[in-house]
Amino acid sequence: MATYHFPEKLIPLIVTNILNDKPLPVYGDGQQIRDWLYVEDHARGIDLVLNKGRIGENYNIGGNNEWANIDIVKLVCKVMSEKFAANPNLAERYPKALSAIAGKTENLITYVQDRAGHDRRYAIDATKTNNELGYVPAESFETGFAKTLDWYLNNQQWWQPLL
Repeated sequence: MATYHFPEKLIPLIVTNILNDKPLPVYGDGQQIRDWLYVEDHARGIDLVLNKGRIGENYNIGGNNEWANIDIVKLVCKVMSEKFAANPNLAERYPKALSAIAGKTENLITYVQDRAGHDRRYAIDATKTNNELGYVPAESFETGFAKTLDWYLNNQQWWQPLL
């Protein structure tokens, strides 16, 4: 999750497709598991490893927020529908977002053939980084997710040319 996250990645893709009323592609059954971490927390983790880690050691930086892709897609749909219902200005700013305006963003979910070799789960154990270096993400999943969605809603001039 991040600001300036390239629009081809899962959360930005779902947000920008909702805003353009395009299908929301979900690979296979959508049960691929990912650990979500806000980008600033990842950067803080890298800095911590560089400054306090032991030379030659490996450290994993994680958010302890494993979610299935389909659950992320459904969460984005729910929150975007809620945002459009609560803020009529969004319909004016994003007139193409017909499903969001109607509160029916989940109708855009489209299951597509899974990619060959698509990893089912990305898993790490960040215990060592947490215990040895005291790493703990500053952002919860919810706060990082909210920042990411709000940034995309407020920065169309950045992502629109990239679509």
